[in-house]
Amino acid sequence: MSDFTYDLSGKRIFVAGHRGMVGSALIRRLSTENCDILTVSRTELDLLDQTAVHAWIEKSRPDAVILAAAKVGGIVANDRYPADFLYENLIIEANIIHAAYRADVSRLLFLGSSCIYPKFAPQPIEESALLTGPLEPTNEWYAVAKIAGIKLCQAYRKQYGVDYISAMPTNLYGPGDNYDLQSSHVIPALIRKAHEAKVAAAPSMEIWGTGTPRREFLHADDCASALVHLLKSYSGTEHVNVGFGEDITIEDLARLVMDVVGFEGALEKDLSKPDGTPRKLMSNDKLRAMGWSPEIGLRDGLADAYRWFLSEQSSNSR
Repeated sequence: MSDFTYDLSGKRIFVAGHRGMVGSALIRRLSTENCDILTVSRTELDLLDQTAVHAWIEKSRPDAVILAAAKVGGIVANDRYPADFLYENLIIEANIIHAAYRADVSRLLFLGSSCIYPKFAPQPIEESALLTGPLEPTNEWYAVAKIAGIKLCQAYRKQYGVDYISAMPTNLYGPGDNYDLQSSHVIPALIRKAHEAKVAAAPSMEIWGTGTPRREFLHADDCASALVHLLKSYSGTEHVNVGFGEDITIEDLARLVMDVVGFEGALEKDLSKPDGTPRKLMSNDKLRAMGWSPEIGLRDGLADAYRWFLSEQSSNSR
């Protein structure tokens, strides 16, 4: 619906998962709108507790919900804890979506992930590629849960007439990212590796595999901008890709990170480690047609992420 508009002025917007990287970026973005932002901490509300979630949403009465809460992690974490990733994400999204419906919340935006798409989907990946082939085995548990979230929004929309939509962000990075090497994604892992190599005056740093796979990255603040744009201007059954529109090889990304961090050593490749999917670039034609495009280039975004990492290192060492 190209002429759809949803005015945020005076609205009560509940951001579930406000402490995460995307959630905190959403808080920054929504603070520029004339709306009331609702949040709740984990100590106050367990999103896995259906009764508690229903009671909190019934009491808080949001006009709209942005569902950014999720259990997330990299390949190692997904492989090690498949039951946790599938169960917890299914329960969180089911609890919030059903509670929103029961509390007469008419507008909801669910955040998925680009891992919902088939491992060998045609590039760039269009929204229509969903459920057309097998998933990447290393993170299929998380992907299945996110696909279920999309389908929940579609089902509630079809059965109850509520305006629930879904957005599929590409690989995200930025302030608030996870820098634990056991559970982090590629950009924070590379930033930490490069920083520690620089501090130790190491002769080199290492990446997994050949470095030839291509990946797309979007800064969290650009993602938040796109999500608010969708909340204000999109109503439809099909999910919408949120991407940068360009990709880069892992080797080139690693060298760019090394340059931003200031590490001048060599780059080594551990060829015993897997490469993963050869390429994963999403088409963002649908979102661009709605009048949105990213503003933060990769180098500037990496510099911003590194500044945040350094500030966290400094505060944690005090």
